[in-house]
Amino acid sequence: MAKTNPGRFFEDYRIGEVIRHAVPRTVSGGERALYQALYPARHALASSDEFARDCGLDRAPIDDLAAFHIVFGKTVPDISLNAVANLGYAEGRWLRPVWPGDTLTSTSQVIGLKQNSNGKTGVVWVRTKGVNQWDETVLDFVRWVMVRKRDLGVPAPDTLVPELKPALAAGDLAIPEGLDFGRYDFTLAGERHRLGDYEIGEKIDHVDGVTISEAEHMMATRLWQNTAKVHFDATNRNDGKRLIYGGHVISLARALSFNGLANAQMIVGLNAGAHANPCFAGDTVRAWSEVLDRAETTHPGVGAIRLRLVAVKHGAAPFALKDDGGKYLPEVLLDLDYWALMPL
Repeated sequence: MAKTNPGRFFEDYRIGEVIRHAVPRTVSGGERALYQALYPARHALASSDEFARDCGLDRAPIDDLAAFHIVFGKTVPDISLNAVANLGYAEGRWLRPVWPGDTLTSTSQVIGLKQNSNGKTGVVWVRTKGVNQWDETVLDFVRWVMVRKRDLGVPAPDTLVPELKPALAAGDLAIPEGLDFGRYDFTLAGERHRLGDYEIGEKIDHVDGVTISEAEHMMATRLWQNTAKVHFDATNRNDGKRLIYGGHVISLARALSFNGLANAQMIVGLNAGAHANPCFAGDTVRAWSEVLDRAETTHPGVGAIRLRLVAVKHGAAPFALKDDGGKYLPEVLLDLDYWALMPL
């Protein structure tokens, strides 16, 4: 009897199926240090216990995207081990901060299936949630992924494409208990810009770039225990290249956005996301943002800003996103729509 697991293929999924993912992960300060070394992340609320206490929290939480990567990584062996590509995200909410010492587990429910016209692959939609040791949900999100078929002769399942919100409303966002920006120190945070300084429609060039190396990408992907074959095994792709994990690009772009958005302290909502084109070692990633919306919250001094974060390859035209036909330009790597908390 075979002991190894080849991973799931498209025909192995069923609508409504709930999948509990192995293996639980206890978070430590090591995740913070490695995350900040890899990208590097500099937002003050996740960097300094003292800064976080001045903002009403007990201590600095783990970076929001680090929590996302941990929860996401747990799902890969069951959802995207045999993926061709991770296609998009929606309805993501960070519901509670993740603290060093928390133990996270992940569960996914299959909410959509659609076989592609080539009969060789299909798209699987799942709703994933990450919970802590108290069985409190810290994060949930929807993602969809293109997965290979094992047996091309298996009939296509009935198509079900889930209806998803185009964006979360500001009222859907969960604000951490006690968060208060009344004593916010703009000097220590790194910039003076507050929510009212940003105009809807404003675009921000984040100026800096990062050239991706195989070493950093592989360390990051292993750190998040993401086992998708396309990230590790160069023979798994026809071009003989290892695909950069899309979450690695998200975190690089988020880190680059510090220059211009240093006070967008916490990501609390993920409205939409697309990995527009593949990324490989040697690519130099740059980023720009567009302000999509602003809102106040019920917490003292705390506002919410909705941002489009775009990662591009070096040489892309400024603020260029799609061609006249609505297709992403080949230089665009990531188009991410998210909500973050910022002082009023």
